[in-house]
Amino acid sequence: MDILWKTSIWHQFGAAIDDLDNALRACPDDLWRARLWHDPAEEKFFLPEYWYVVYHALFWLDLYLTGAEEGFLPPSPFLLVEQNENGPLPENPYTKDELQTYLQDCRRKCQTTIEALTDETAQRRCQFGWGEVSFAELLLYNMRHVMGHAAQLNLFLGQRTGSGPVWVLHAGEAG
Repeated sequence: MDILWKTSIWHQFGAAIDDLDNALRACPDDLWRARLWHDPAEEKFFLPEYWYVVYHALFWLDLYLTGAEEGFLPPSPFLLVEQNENGPLPENPYTKDELQTYLQDCRRKCQTTIEALTDETAQRRCQFGWGEVSFAELLLYNMRHVMGHAAQLNLFLGQRTGSGPVWVLHAGEAG
């Protein structure tokens, strides 16, 4: 695969991860367990807290970089709750430090995955409950997913604190 494409994909994917990192770091302690929205009509539904949205984004980032659900396990202390809609949530929220470590691990995994990308691996088919795509398309889908949640968290911070992290143009040179 052409180095220009790999570099461009990494710069933008890394920027999405950096935007999520900024949102994680910018969250004040008193909002870590705040629900991102509250609708009394949706009380029967799971309404995620700030920390859980960060975890959700990282879990799927990690899984999609793997390219398959089969055999996937997130690192300890994280649980497979994302794959089981009725599964138990962690008893206590994950800490900023735990999620920061997971984010940095995922960032390295993403950069390594993109650097190693070949035409053959880009074309590999990946099957999920929602459909089948090439690994190249899964990378783009994954980047959009991370960025969507980073934007969601930044909007929440802006609404609750009056400011949010600045937009990241492209991933920094250092991981």
